Amino acid sequence: MTGERDLGLLLSGMRPELNEGRYVFTSVPGPVPEGVTPQVTVAEPEGLTLVLRQEEADRAGLPYDYVAGWITLRVHSALDAVGLTAAVATALARAGLSCNVVAGFHHDHLFVPHDAAPEALRLLGELSAGG
Repeated sequence: MTGERDLGLLLSGMRPELNEGRYVFTSVPGPVPEGVTPQVTVAEPEGLTLVLRQEEADRAGLPYDYVAGWITLRVHSALDAVGLTAAVATALARAGLSCNVVAGFHHDHLFVPHDAAPEALRLLGELSAGG
């Protein structure tokens, strides 16, 4: 199935959904520690970035300083679609909310400050509705 490229259709079809839980970003120098199941991994020269549930990081003794809520945009966006990330980030930035975006094959995933996740969800709903 080919992902959507039309920005208007991407925005109107976002269907943002808040995933349950609190998520953190951490980095490890080697492989994923045993007993840890990250939602996202990114290999960087400085180490392996893990995005995982806060309780898993706590159990494994992994350090973090940012606790996020995870919002999934349910629209199937094409990886070469133009403008969705910019539109979403701009709407959240206007409200003073940070946003870390991860693109999956089917969907885009936003990590926003956990305490502000309901507000981010509301703002994305407004953006999707055209308002």
